Formats: sequence, C-alpha cells, structure tokens
Amino acid sequence: MAKIRQWALAAGAVAGLVSCGPQGGLDFSNFDPDLRGWGGGFDTAQAAAQAQPRPAPDQRGVISYPGYQVAIARQGDTVATIAARLGLNAGELASYNAINANTVLNPGAVVALPRRVAGGAPVATSTGMVSDPFAGQGVRQPAAAGGTGTPTQPAASQPRQHVVATGETAWSIARKYNVSVNDLAAWNGLSSSMTLRTGQRLLIPVAGGKAPSATAVVTAPGSGSPTPRPPSSAEPLPSERTTPAGSPVAKPASPDLGKTRTAASGNGRFRMPANGAIIRTYQKGKNEGIDISAAAGSTVAAAGSGTVAAITRDTDNVPIVVVRHDGNLMTVYAGLEDVAVSKGQAVSAGTSLGKVRSQGVVHFEVRNGFDSVDPEKYLN
Repeated sequence: MAKIRQWALAAGAVAGLVSCGPQGGLDFSNFDPDLRGWGGGFDTAQAAAQAQPRPAPDQRGVISYPGYQVAIARQGDTVATIAARLGLNAGELASYNAINANTVLNPGAVVALPRRVAGGAPVATSTGMVSDPFAGQGVRQPAAAGGTGTPTQPAASQPRQHVVATGETAWSIARKYNVSVNDLAAWNGLSSSMTLRTGQRLLIPVAGGKAPSATAVVTAPGSGSPTPRPPSSAEPLPSERTTPAGSPVAKPASPDLGKTRTAASGNGRFRMPANGAIIRTYQKGKNEGIDISAAAGSTVAAAGSGTVAAITRDTDNVPIVVVRHDGNLMTVYAGLEDVAVSKGQAVSAGTSLGKVRSQGVVHFEVRNGFDSVDPEKYLN
C-alpha cells in the first residue's frame, strides 16, 4: 500500500501543477520529485529514537547472531576477498547477496553469510584494532581469548534482515521499520547516495532508548534527578487473559471489495481505465483516487476523450499520465509502463495509454481543477 500511496501523492502533485500554468499550460517549476513537501506522513524525523551502535565484528570482520552471521567489508574488500578470508565459495556468497563477486564494496558494508562459519584464527598483530568504520575505528578493543573472535551476540540484540525488493529505497525501508534512515545507512555501510540493489540484504537497526519527552522534568544543576517509583511488591500483578495466537480471527464487517466489485456503477461520463476489481476506494486526504487490481500486461485505457496534458514519473521512475477533459476535469493514471501516447496527443475513451506493470495495480484519479473527487461518481 505504501507504493500506491506514493503514486497518489505524485499524481496529485502533477494534477495540481498542470492546472496552474500562466496561460493554462503546464508549470513544473515547483515540482518536488522526492514528494517530501507534500505531506502525507513522509517525514521520518520523529520516526524512531536513535538506534544502538552496530556490534563490533571479530578479527575476520564477522558479527555472529544466534540466527545468522554477517561479514563487514573492509577498505578495498570485494565479495571474493571476504569469501577467501572466511573459507566460503565466492560465487555462492555473491549470489546470496545479489552482487558480482568482484564489485568493490563500501567500507562497513554488510555481506550476509549463507551459512555459519567457525571461529576465526588469531590476527597477525596484537593491536586489537577494528577496521569497521561504523564501530569506532581506531579504538582499542579487548582481545578475544584464543583468537576465536567476538562471541555470539545475545538473542535480544539480533536485528531483523530485509531483502530489498524492486522499487524500494532507503527512505521507504526506514519508514517501513520505523527507524532513522541515517541509522539504516550506518548499520549497512551505505554510500552517501543511499543506493540500493534488488536482492541486497540489509540489517534493520536495533532501537535504542526512547527519545526524550517534551514534558520531561528538568531539575536544577547539582540537585540530581528524581528517583523513579519502583513497582510495589505489595500489589499483585493484574489478572490477564491472553488469547492464543492460533485462535480464529473474527471476519470484519466491511465488505470484501476485491470479490464484490468488478466495475464501478453509475451513469457518469468516464469508463473504467482497466479491466479489474476495485481493491481500494477513494478517501479524501488518504487515497486521492481508486486502486484497481488488473492483470499485468493488460491495457490501461483513457477513461474519456481529451488531450494528454502531461507525462511525468514518480521517484521510482514509474510513468504517470495526466489527461485533460472538458469541464475543468482531469484524469490521472499511475502504475503503468510502455506508455503508448505522447504529450499533447488527442485521445478518445478507450485509447490505450500503456500497459499494467508487473505489480498488477493501477491507480486512477479524477480531479476537478485542483481538487480530487471520488472517481466512482464519474464512472459508468
């Protein structure tokens, strides 16, 4: 749904811009491609408190958790050099991390191991220095007895792993897990451009302490902090009845739109732009259009006759088509590829605008001037 929400905001921005040109034309001078100025919950400044520091790796650059291990790249490392250092097959390690074995990695980058490796051998020198730039480079660390490396981290500190999907960004992943994008970058050794690759395995930072409350008590210097009230041992714990996780969940009262709606009803002026079910309805301020589940590769058609006013793209380079109609109306189409029209082209109802993307969802909006309106009231 996050992707659909992004389409909606992007399309809303385009629709507003194409209506405010000095002579009725297009004006994209203030277009914000990152969409952070358009609201809608995109600001992650207060998403989470600062994360804990990433654990320091052992002498081989390995961090061990109960469920898995990762290697931390050093300056000039490739997957092949890490595989050689750990006694792993370079091709297998590269495939597991969706990267070429000879690609030079960023210092501090995370390489997930497909299986556990044994404890490391003693280092050649006894400096006790670590090479991870995000774990305090140049700080002396206690040497591990017998050169077996850092012991396995406690289970409570084991971060989740995320495999990057097509279209995801560092910001969208940070929002998904409610963490700071800077912490995500620091834990995974991302470059300043925050570039990700499909199939890349990321560690999700473990949250640290909560951010200070705006109403926290401030004491005078030297007077100390108030002592928190401990739980009373004289008061029993509240009686709780926990529902087993396997218990059946009551079906919500709302209708299953995916099964009951295969087309909009009404006697409006527009036709459905794609052949499929309406899976999300219009909600002002939350979903500025409707979302239609359609077969990948099927046709996305103009809902009515008009002129192609704009063809732009969202932050993931996915096309957005805007068609201007009579009566100050515009229709917006997102979630398509292989665009078959050009800007300024006259179209009729049913003219192919492009094809449905592999995600199988088309976002469709109707706008009256600057304002979005419920498309279902205009569909026949």
